[in-house]
Amino acid sequence: MKVQKIKFKNSNKDYSILIGNNILKILSLKIKPLCPQTKKIALIFDKGVPSKYKKIILNNLKKYEVYVYNFNANEKTKSIKSVSYLLNKLLLKNFNRSDLIIGIGGGITIDFSGFVASILKRGINFISIPTTLLSQVDAAVGGKTGVNSKYGKNLIGSFSQPKLVISDTSFLKSLTKKEMVCGYAEILKHAVINDKKFFNWLKLNTKYIFSHQSKKLIYAIKKSCNIKLFFVNKDVNEKNLRMILNFGHTFAHAIEVKNNYSKNITHGEAVLAGMILATKLSVIKKVCNKKTLKDLIEIYTANNLNYSFDKYTNIKEINKLIPYLKNDKKNNDEKINFILLNKIGKTTLPNKNKISINKLKKDIKFFTQY
Repeated sequence: MKVQKIKFKNSNKDYSILIGNNILKILSLKIKPLCPQTKKIALIFDKGVPSKYKKIILNNLKKYEVYVYNFNANEKTKSIKSVSYLLNKLLLKNFNRSDLIIGIGGGITIDFSGFVASILKRGINFISIPTTLLSQVDAAVGGKTGVNSKYGKNLIGSFSQPKLVISDTSFLKSLTKKEMVCGYAEILKHAVINDKKFFNWLKLNTKYIFSHQSKKLIYAIKKSCNIKLFFVNKDVNEKNLRMILNFGHTFAHAIEVKNNYSKNITHGEAVLAGMILATKLSVIKKVCNKKTLKDLIEIYTANNLNYSFDKYTNIKEINKLIPYLKNDKKNNDEKINFILLNKIGKTTLPNKNKISINKLKKDIKFFTQY
């Protein structure tokens, strides 16, 4: 049972991310030193987690008073109503600050359970066990927690770091290709914004990620987590540099909200489309050349991912996103705050490309040229 370890350190909190195949049994060994006074544990399972993994986790926690909550995770249940329901359940069981919540599932479950842990009695212990590729490279890293509102995605939340993250790649074998694409989008984004060598590695090795080649998959997850942690360590509360991680997400979140968080387009597919739109805008704004856009489109085409943005080659469809772009949480005035791409491995700095709605409408007219 070989385990890869990444250490997150900042002035507020330290924690480890453990990555490997079939490593769930280490959970019981880690709880005691991290949470020595814990007596009660709430397990928040995404309903999609296979029963065999639930049994492994439960068998490792027999020393504790364990409560199981099955969460029907989707963008609509990721809500204040669901938070309130679970908080009341935990308060009825007399959970206190020394007790523990463990979130087991995809990004929605990790965001949701982490948020509950961060506000219950002003914060109790939390361990994250992400079960999808997306959550292993995104939601489990950096301490962002939260839920949606009718006005947009993740608008209600907090910054709260877990005690531990366990990323077991054996979970990924149960995922569909669509779910793997969802996580791959974030891996690709991390390469695009920060590491050209990793981008070139992905050009050669993406097929092995989708075929679950263990060493390649673990390498990609670890590399992706390290890139995200690079930005998080510099800017834990997303005041400046961490905003670079939102490359492609301004368009992506607008796509998701416009589609009412439909299952027809996953978060990852929206991010793939969003990165292409953001790169086209970068070319129009003359901060990026056409070859960079071409390189990005080539990696999509080589891996049959171009379906994600085909719809948004239509100006009419892009214009439909504008009302939703205005509500992005990174906007701090009447302008939309975009992260643009300079070249593979480098973006513009945050707050350098604030574009008004009227100017964006004019820029969109040129999108079909690229």
